[in-house]
This record gives sequence, structure tokens and C-alpha cells, in this order.
Amino acid sequence: MNIKKTMIFGIAAFAAAAAVAATTTRSSYGKRGAKAAVAEESEEGPEAEVKIERFPMLGRSATLNAPSLSGESTIGNVFTKPRKWIVLEAKYSTFDRIVDQLTFTWHVLLDTSTATTKDKAALAKRAPYSYFSQTVTYANIPKGAHAASVCLHPSYLEQFGEPKAVGLVITDANGKVLAGDCESEIKGIASHPKSIDMAFWNNDEIMNKKNPKSESGDLMIERRQGLQDRSKTIWALVNPNDYELVIQ
Repeated sequence: MNIKKTMIFGIAAFAAAAAVAATTTRSSYGKRGAKAAVAEESEEGPEAEVKIERFPMLGRSATLNAPSLSGESTIGNVFTKPRKWIVLEAKYSTFDRIVDQLTFTWHVLLDTSTATTKDKAALAKRAPYSYFSQTVTYANIPKGAHAASVCLHPSYLEQFGEPKAVGLVITDANGKVLAGDCESEIKGIASHPKSIDMAFWNNDEIMNKKNPKSESGDLMIERRQGLQDRSKTIWALVNPNDYELVIQ
């Protein structure tokens, strides 16, 4: 197996350089679309092989008008204009006949300065960035191309802004990292980090940085909830064949 110019990616691999040299598993972190792992024979059988083909968009490119469905209503339309959702979509490929399960962990930063609300007083009280995380596990993944996606309701775009940094990590059923990457348009947060330890969500200096404009010592990043798997939103009805069964 040719392992030249290939980066070992996995938590255990960061423990010691000697361990990296000794292993025959290879993966790539920090390059969009790079092969994430190569099947390796072991007592448990071959490891899953995963390749991220396309990483989620950032900024306004990650926002879409809500899909419209025809139907009856006793009150009619309340909103007369379409509301935009934040829709983060990734394309990936698997190479084994079937993979029992893969877990996708998403990390998202919204930029408050890009919020569409006109309530400037409310925006002034918020942290510059909002952090969201969500884990989605797919089961019975056949060989071929697939999609993974998480969404934020239009109210988050309106109140907390556009996604300016997105991280995605794919693990197998045993928690082994198979693929991952991060892209950022935020100064001080690097795209394509060399290791998982250097990604922004694992960096305490970034996640716990104080806001220099806050007199009360507030943080630059405020942790929030609300990031949802696509299957729990209206987007579940769009291209459903691209997505595998969600088990958690």
C-alpha cells in the first residue's frame, strides 16, 4: 500500500509519531475531497473507506428559500415573502459494499454582523458569533455517492447571521475518525487545519476568547442550540433518495 504523502488522521495517531509510522491505516484531514481512509484488514474486518467529495457552502451561498408545498390552510399565508433557511450540505462517497453506520458531527459558527433583522439594539447585545453543533448517524450505507445535511430555521439566519465557519467530522461505529475538514471566512480561524486538535471547536483559546468590546467579560462565541438534521425539517422532502436512514 502506497502511503507516500498521506496524512494519518485519528485521535490515536496524534498521541505519538511512532504510532503514526507503525500503522497501515491512512486518512486525510484538511483537504476538501481528499480520501479519508483506506480499507485495512484487521480482526474486526476491513475499515470503512470514506471520501468527502464536496464540502458545505459558507455565507449567503448556504441560504435557500424554503420549499413550497401546495395545500389548504384556514388562515392563508402569514408571511408573504419566502424566508431563507441555512442549509449545510456535504457530498461523500463510500467504497465498501455496505457500511453499517457513519456518524457526522457538525460544527457551525454564525456571524452576528450578517443577521438580517433590523433590530440593531438586540444585535448589539449579542456575541459576535454563535456556535452550533449536531451529530447525525446514518445506517446501512451502500457503496456509492451520498449526501449529508443539517439545517437552521430561518429565524437563526434572521437573528444570528450567516454561517462563516463550518467543520465536519465523520466517524465509524467505534468512534474512529475517517474523514473531516473545516472551512472558515473568519479571521483567526484557519481553514483546512492539519489535525483535528487544531480545528476551531477543539481550540479553547478560540472558543473561550473574551470579547474586547464587552465591559462585562462576555465571550466572542456564544454556544446555542437549534441545528437540526435535515430529516427533521421541511427539507426532508427535497431529494430524499440522496440521504440514508438516520438512526440518531
